[in-house]
Amino acid sequence: MFEIPKFSLLSLEPRRPLPTAPEEPQPIFLRELPKHDKRFRYTLAHILLPVDLLVKFGIDPITLRNKAGQVMVHTAHSEDGMTWALRLLNDIDPRDPLMEIELSDTPFNRIAVNWVAMNDPRAPRFDVDRMPDGSPTLRGMAQRNIPAEIAAMQAGLAPGQVRQGLHQFRRMLQDLEQVFAAMHQYEFDVEPLFYHAAILFERHGFHYSRGEAFMRRIHEGFQPGGDLWARLDGSTPFRRTEQARTIRGRSWAIHDGILDEPWDGVKMYKRLGVHSGEDTAPDVPW
Repeated sequence: MFEIPKFSLLSLEPRRPLPTAPEEPQPIFLRELPKHDKRFRYTLAHILLPVDLLVKFGIDPITLRNKAGQVMVHTAHSEDGMTWALRLLNDIDPRDPLMEIELSDTPFNRIAVNWVAMNDPRAPRFDVDRMPDGSPTLRGMAQRNIPAEIAAMQAGLAPGQVRQGLHQFRRMLQDLEQVFAAMHQYEFDVEPLFYHAAILFERHGFHYSRGEAFMRRIHEGFQPGGDLWARLDGSTPFRRTEQARTIRGRSWAIHDGILDEPWDGVKMYKRLGVHSGEDTAPDVPW
């Protein structure tokens, strides 16, 4: 008869206590990463890469290579070391990465998320990031490819999007929090480039460090009878009355210059594990 082995609690414990956290954790900044062990830097990057996403697109989750043996994850530091970027490539359409993240040290001894994006390479592409002659638009911030923007809007995309996303934004933010925890950072900053991005961050728990009153004024302005509502006069495809009813629609109208001032100055931050509960556009669907 098979006997179940008996274990004491003592036998399951390690012979020597293993440290689980540094005694005096000091914040680690991007400019300091090159000084750290290469395996630590590799692990930080790996935290940001969902295993199921890698496998789904034919990328080995350990070696990070595709079936042809090519490395599909690229990381880079700026010359001054203050900015770090990660790109997860794909074999379907090399023009756009599956995932793109850029972080920077700030002058105030914090780390900011400059850009995060996830693209589905199987979805149609809209060239909102380039003009017909190939010159860059900086996602519509420097110049605008209007026909591409109209097509993107009609396909359900928001300003700045070249493709449909992978619907993993929440997970990406959770992974970012894990990275910042490993770097002993309790908070991190973002400066959303578009109205819809600010709402997206807000709904995922970010606080406003600047611009909350501005966001609430925008919401009021899009209410029937408001100043922004009155400007939805159909003068452009981005200024129709129905734009006021969704976050994406509002964002396109703002991108089209409907405000009295440029979209600027909204700054936000996220505390690890804390949801702010802020809501500057209550009950407005995406």
